[in-house]
Amino acid sequence: MKLLIVNPNTTASMTDKMGDAARRVCNPSTVIDAVTSIMGPASIEGYYDEALAVPGLLKEIAKGQGRGAEAAIIGCFDDTGLDAARALADIPVIGICEAALAAASFIAQRISIVTTMERSRLPLEALVCRYGFSGRVRVRAADIPVLSLEEPGSNARTRLRAEIARAMTEDRAEAIILGCAGMADLTLELRRDFALPIIDGVAAAVKQAEALVALGLKTAKGGAYASPVAKAYSGLLAEFAP
Repeated sequence: MKLLIVNPNTTASMTDKMGDAARRVCNPSTVIDAVTSIMGPASIEGYYDEALAVPGLLKEIAKGQGRGAEAAIIGCFDDTGLDAARALADIPVIGICEAALAAASFIAQRISIVTTMERSRLPLEALVCRYGFSGRVRVRAADIPVLSLEEPGSNARTRLRAEIARAMTEDRAEAIILGCAGMADLTLELRRDFALPIIDGVAAAVKQAEALVALGLKTAKGGAYASPVAKAYSGLLAEFAP
């Protein structure tokens, strides 16, 4: 089985983290193809970054499907471009926010997502509502710029730990979801430190992708995710014409 993971930002070190997290949990026969978008922002923090990350993401989804990927994972907790990617691709496409929420729902009633910046909190609250988890999930922001997770000597990990501790006390959280793909490498360490389920969306998405492929399921093409209608696209987007 071949799974594609696309990092829709252009920071390759984050892609490496995601690839490592995926390989830790995937089946021995699963091949992980982790790729970085070649266009767009260095990190995705808010609606503007998200919108400009979508073209590069779609380009990599199309290329990965052409290389034989049997499912694709979008490596951004905003589930950047998820609906567009599902319309483009025939293979299943999984967002790591949706995957993490689904996994958490099996093991906990009170769930807290700890994300990076305040500007990311409201978009994630909208996703929680869309996926039907509003009554069970609180979204918290640790005031961490995404790229600070990559910076030696930053206080990002201290802030993250402090926010997890607050979620346990104030939300009475039974499980914590890490609200950024750039946190994937911290999962095991945080589980040891806090002694409660810590869920990384990348790992959750890998196991769900493997299940969909094993079940022989693909994206439905009869309605909302029907393939794009052929038409001309203009300017810089001409190459994206269906």
